[in-house]
Amino acid sequence: HRHLPGFRKIDGVEIVAVCNRSEESTNRFSDENNIPHRFSDWRDLVHSPEVDAVVVGTWPYMHRDCSIETLKAGKPVFCQARMARNLEEAREMLAAQKESGQVAMLCPPPIGLKWDRVIKRLLAEKTIGKVLTIRVSMMGGDYLDHDAPIHWRQIREYSGNNVLTLGIMAEVIHRWFGKHKSAMAYAQTHVTARMDPATGEEREVDIPDAVWVNGEMENGALIQYSFSGLAHLALKNCVEIYGCHGTIVYDFVEEKILTAQLGESSLKEMALSDDQSKVWEVELDFIRAVRGEAQPEPSFEDGVDYMEWVDAVTKSYRMGAKVTLPLGG
Repeated sequence: HRHLPGFRKIDGVEIVAVCNRSEESTNRFSDENNIPHRFSDWRDLVHSPEVDAVVVGTWPYMHRDCSIETLKAGKPVFCQARMARNLEEAREMLAAQKESGQVAMLCPPPIGLKWDRVIKRLLAEKTIGKVLTIRVSMMGGDYLDHDAPIHWRQIREYSGNNVLTLGIMAEVIHRWFGKHKSAMAYAQTHVTARMDPATGEEREVDIPDAVWVNGEMENGALIQYSFSGLAHLALKNCVEIYGCHGTIVYDFVEEKILTAQLGESSLKEMALSDDQSKVWEVELDFIRAVRGEAQPEPSFEDGVDYMEWVDAVTKSYRMGAKVTLPLGG
């Protein structure tokens, strides 16, 4: 549902086929949206002569198989984020893309997108000097309810190693600051088992409810992440950037940027105009890439980079030890 309106606005693009998890869901979606072809097996959709490109909108456990099958069929693929369940699957997807030569794009996060160009400009102009410390806070209280059923994002079999917005924020941080060099992570699970609506039985929650990460960046900065689903009325989700000449804060809740130079006693909101902003138009971005008018962004290479960070964090909190990047294998 999320991407359908965006694709339908683009000249020369038709949504011609659908395959959902159940036949009932496929039929309902087709009927509601006047989609001519419906499939009970996703492989039949991929290989249909009516289909020129494929959108993989499944949970992450299907991303590798669907994407690789599409690329082997000689068709471009747009894959929902997170790229895969883990780094190994992501690397397989990238290898398939390189072998096929087809366009492959991942869905970018809307978080941090609006003023992305402004942040990049402020950093390029060194308005706060050398970046020394970065702090990322993404906290809420969604997982405090003991009685809430398990969500697929809390099941590793479906969601993989990603925790909350760990992968999303890695993607944002990579865009602005480059790659991570190390991770030391701590994880917490408050409710260890929840009711699975699919079976009516209790199921283990095997993805943490909260993760804290201390890390080093390749550019020399230190970084700290706070991800939690256990924080009632947490303060605003934001990225704080501390340099030797001042501070930049991107407030994701109110979509504003605050800055202060050394010697100033308070943060002040930047006056920003719409012509400096970016709009989330991922469907158009993908079609432009397919038509050869732009490079796919984020690419499968970008996805491998953030999945490597997700796996490093997972490895760290499981081992209780610092993990350095790049990871082998």
